Amino acid sequence: MSPSVLVADDQELIRTGLRTIIDGQPDLDVVGEAGDGRQAVAAALRLRPSVVVMDIRMPVMDGLEATRRILAAGDPAPRVLVLTTFDLDEYVYAALRAGASGFLLKGVPTAQLVDAVRHVAHGDALIAPSVTRRLIDEFARRPPGPAEPPPALLELTAREREVLDLMAEGLSNVEIAETLVVSAATVKTHVAHILLKLGVRDRVQAVIYLYETGVLQPGRSRERG
Repeated sequence: MSPSVLVADDQELIRTGLRTIIDGQPDLDVVGEAGDGRQAVAAALRLRPSVVVMDIRMPVMDGLEATRRILAAGDPAPRVLVLTTFDLDEYVYAALRAGASGFLLKGVPTAQLVDAVRHVAHGDALIAPSVTRRLIDEFARRPPGPAEPPPALLELTAREREVLDLMAEGLSNVEIAETLVVSAATVKTHVAHILLKLGVRDRVQAVIYLYETGVLQPGRSRERG
């Protein structure tokens, strides 16, 4: 079954354009639209899409609050890909903390947009490179975290720690497999175990966890042994 997509944007012209682009892909299916955050929450609960393409600035309820409510209410919850015109620090961090699996600007090429929807639909996370740099800068301004690693991190096996470190460097499953000389399926299994043990939804949330707990410091890579 093709991943189903809900498009939420307060501008009808943009909604129509997004629907045309996404629905034009043979492996994606747009099942609904929403013109504000409240409509997005209701539609997500009713339609149970795989992915919600979510604008941030919308009337009645903004996309950040809509994302929080959708992820809190859904079981299983859809993935949320934030697509916005506004490249602002507070939006980037708030969207990721709300649980979004991706953050892109509306100026991205069509191919990058549909690839992002596919990645998010299949459980991956995706952030625009410029957004990644701003996110790291946000953590760089924070005081160092605790010296001792959090208990959840201690539950990871040595191999899972290696995979997590490579995830933090931005490597895909295929790239991690090549680095560790294992199969992509093996890496996918490790990633699933890591997310479960850390209690996070996806790769982006796992990396945020590392920064927030002080395990990773901006500008420094963990040593792998």
